[in-house]
Amino acid sequence: MRMTARPVMVPGIALAIGALLQVNVGGQAAAGGGQNAGPAPGETLSESYRGSQRDNVEYQKIPPIKVFDNLYYVGPGFVSVWLIPTADGLILVDTAQEPYVDHVIDSIRKAGFDPKNIKYILLTQRHLDHFGGAAKIQPLSGARVATLEEDWQLIDATYKAPANPNRDRALGPVLKRDMVIKEGDAVTLGKTSLKVYKLPGHTPGSPSFEFTVYDGGTPHKAFIFGGPGQRNGVEGGTQFLASINRLMREQQDVEVPVHVHSWLTTYPYPGGGIIERAQKLAQRKPGDVHPFVDNATWRAWLKIAQAGTLKYLEDEKAKAAR
Repeated sequence: MRMTARPVMVPGIALAIGALLQVNVGGQAAAGGGQNAGPAPGETLSESYRGSQRDNVEYQKIPPIKVFDNLYYVGPGFVSVWLIPTADGLILVDTAQEPYVDHVIDSIRKAGFDPKNIKYILLTQRHLDHFGGAAKIQPLSGARVATLEEDWQLIDATYKAPANPNRDRALGPVLKRDMVIKEGDAVTLGKTSLKVYKLPGHTPGSPSFEFTVYDGGTPHKAFIFGGPGQRNGVEGGTQFLASINRLMREQQDVEVPVHVHSWLTTYPYPGGGIIERAQKLAQRKPGDVHPFVDNATWRAWLKIAQAGTLKYLEDEKAKAAR
């Protein structure tokens, strides 16, 4: 069955997005969650979703955002869920977790698409906030669920561990192992192809994806970095540094970094998170540069992440030597 992407959101959702994107970044208005909800002093709006308002469920339920012709944000505020429409179906990248899975499904519909047309669910991490909704979303369409072997192993273990640090919220139904992807693979649907990279350090796999987005038909190189911050001491830090160094060698020309969180906590992204850039997009005039097309900031961020990881490794090695 062929599916045609709708280029314009339905009017009600366009209005909702307009309300969201007019929120004062300093916290003078709320994106949801009550009249007094908003960023804490010193927080940006994107930062508030992972900071002061992390547990405010209603605040997290932001409307879908059309970022490019073929890229929509359909997640809650704190963790990204990306929808990639193609002529032959939908690709979903990550799924959020409870209690936000119904919100993701609803956002897909409000963006003008049918969840029954999802053909692939690609998971960037073994952490619950990224894969927790997959077992609920997958039955809607029979989509294939894919990640790297290293992350599948840890997803499997999540359901067996009696006290797992991911269990800050309900696990939801068990996600059964499905499609194993590996470095160099391409996930292709219609004319859209996502090239798979293994960039460990945040998780043992941290699958990442290179693909093309279109702005009024103009192509731009996009890249989803599955794990943009190191974890797990010297071992994880060493892996992450190698991943950053590889990106600096091979991916300097990325025009559109597609972040897995609206706000990156380990190494905040310069020039604003997803919501700040979406605000600028909503105010964009004909001829203006697309605010998500920003190669200079991508290259600057790689240097920040490299320097930060070197310092992290220095500190972790010093701890180990005590």
